[in-house]
Amino acid sequence: MTDRNIRVEPAVGRAVEAQDVEIVERKGLGHPDSLCDGIAEHVSQALAHAYIDRVGKVLHYNTDETQLVAGSAAPAFGGGEVIDPIYLLITGRATKEYEGTEIPAETIALRAAREYITERFPFIDFGTDIVVDIRLGEGSGDLQEVFGEDGTQVPMSNDTSFGVGHAPLTETETIVLETERQLNGRYSDETPAVGQDIKVMGKREGDEIDVTVAVAIVDEHVADIGEYEAVIDGVRGFVEDLAAERTRRDVTVYVNTADDYEDGSVYLTTTGTSAEQGDDGSVGRGNRANGLITPNRSMSMEATSGKNPVNHIGKIYNLLSTEIARTVVANVDGIEEIRIRLLSQIGQPIDRPHVADAALVTEDGVSVEDIEGEVSEIIDAELANVTDITQRVIDGELTTF
Repeated sequence: MTDRNIRVEPAVGRAVEAQDVEIVERKGLGHPDSLCDGIAEHVSQALAHAYIDRVGKVLHYNTDETQLVAGSAAPAFGGGEVIDPIYLLITGRATKEYEGTEIPAETIALRAAREYITERFPFIDFGTDIVVDIRLGEGSGDLQEVFGEDGTQVPMSNDTSFGVGHAPLTETETIVLETERQLNGRYSDETPAVGQDIKVMGKREGDEIDVTVAVAIVDEHVADIGEYEAVIDGVRGFVEDLAAERTRRDVTVYVNTADDYEDGSVYLTTTGTSAEQGDDGSVGRGNRANGLITPNRSMSMEATSGKNPVNHIGKIYNLLSTEIARTVVANVDGIEEIRIRLLSQIGQPIDRPHVADAALVTEDGVSVEDIEGEVSEIIDAELANVTDITQRVIDGELTTF
């Protein structure tokens, strides 16, 4: 093992699973904040691929300042219309010329945004329901230099910052994460009335879990209030079954709790997202790198989506700390819960953090001293292979929100 600054210590307090109250949130694919996260990351991947194809390596860029301004719409049973389009601004920095090679960064970004929306949002017409603007300035010279001159050396950190990860997920976290992913997967494929804007909030008190789901219903697929109510009942039943497979605790599911059927006030949309009617969005304002918002856990406020995957600690260390936590739990017995914190120093190699801290809650009969060596070895090995994160991000193997 190397001389990296790795610390392993007991965690303060009880594991989250043993705490009396737990709160977990996930903003789904079509939530305005997640829309920004998804587009920013897709643009990031497109730029990375373009740089590799044209000059052989990833150049300096960041697209993590993407903003969404909501439009307005007039949804109606059987089909409404968008009145004012959603406005999306992709802003940040990008290298547009390298050793005589011109890179059309803004064209690449626009093409990537169109591809992302067209593939994932069947009820949003690109260029009509949503208007996208690109403003990418040139990157800072000193930050470009820390990328290095070849792909063999370990990059230097672009910032003094930190990342946080934890494992394993609690039952409540798992239910919240899987609820959105499955509703936005096979379920919405089979039930097109279910739009992509799905937000899930989990609350556990003792052994009772409440799951509150907000689902944007697509107007052209429901003819009247009766069909709308049937879709809501279907979602509720699906989530109840999903939760029952993942916990023995009592689970109550609520769907679209603000609906008032008597007044005809329901969550009806034309595009499948609340971005059509007053809900703005921004990169980094929603899910953390593990896909959840977890106030019971330590979290970083860094936006992960859109940052370059070569040396931007706000991306790399949040993803890596999560991967380390999962790997440790999968390979070391006796751990109830682990939290990993990685802190960088600007200009220092990203494989040598200023500190790598692991806080453990162990099972009865197991002390931190018993497993400290195993945990440290895994952390050291994962840090030695930190650059693997870069390629996995570029290839889309790791999700950032």
